Amino acid sequence: MTDCLDQASAAPGRWVKGMPSPNPNGRPPGILVKRSRVTKALMDDAPAIARVVLDAAKAGDIQAAALVLSRCAPVLKAQTEPVQFEFDATAPIAQQIEAVLDGIAGGAVPPDVGRQIIEAIGTLASVRATEELEQRIVMLEARQV
Repeated sequence: MTDCLDQASAAPGRWVKGMPSPNPNGRPPGILVKRSRVTKALMDDAPAIARVVLDAAKAGDIQAAALVLSRCAPVLKAQTEPVQFEFDATAPIAQQIEAVLDGIAGGAVPPDVGRQIIEAIGTLASVRATEELEQRIVMLEARQV
């Protein structure tokens, strides 16, 4: 029964599990052969192409050098140093944010890290508000029973 409903609600031209195959004859013959030929050709030429790029990089081609380096060394990601400042995670949200702002003003917390901490506090506040609302709804529903 649900398959019929799923099929009826599917967008036109979209296949839904349980529907008859839109291609009952299967994949056309030769598709995989064409792909494997292209892949083989690329693999056959890969060493020569790599040599050209390496030679160009050695000759001073910045784009070639960037390509070679991007394949040899991972991209460096920015890392922040740990920060220490007065912070009470049980305090009200406004006081937590004030503590972060005090840390920024006092130089204990870099501004970009402070912004990240404040965003995390905001996310936590949203989660707590959602949980509180959920508990209130459950209590209200329990009263009506």
